[in-house]
Amino acid sequence: MNNRLNIAKTDAAAYKAMLGLVTYLQNISLSHTWQELIKIRASQINGCAHCLDLHTRDAVKLGETPQRIYLLNAWREALELYSVEEQVILEMTEEITLINKKGLSEKTYNKAKELFTEQQIAEIIMTAIIINSYNRIGISTLMPISRN
Repeated sequence: MNNRLNIAKTDAAAYKAMLGLVTYLQNISLSHTWQELIKIRASQINGCAHCLDLHTRDAVKLGETPQRIYLLNAWREALELYSVEEQVILEMTEEITLINKKGLSEKTYNKAKELFTEQQIAEIIMTAIIINSYNRIGISTLMPISRN
């Protein structure tokens, strides 16, 4: 499959604005490991091969275990591998990604409030929103996966 247009070149101003969101993620309190879990899980749901390739590699570089990455798609059946905080993060990610179903439920939001500060909840939401945007770019433009 050939990639289509290169958004970064074709609409550089828009892509530069998206890169500003990446810069935002580099400076938040949410751990990089948790950010990668969000990015991988949303990319699994959306089916973005480019983002899955990129973020699974990034997660491994951060010390994430292959087992946790392999089982992320079935995290509810492998709860012992994920902390309570991570389970809520993954639940939030799924509900935000699948916004057409119901969006972030009151039940999940209340669980998050028990575990996280408002700032952390905002960061989880923004991380999910940002990767969902990148998934849409990757899928729409057929961004390639790395060959190495």
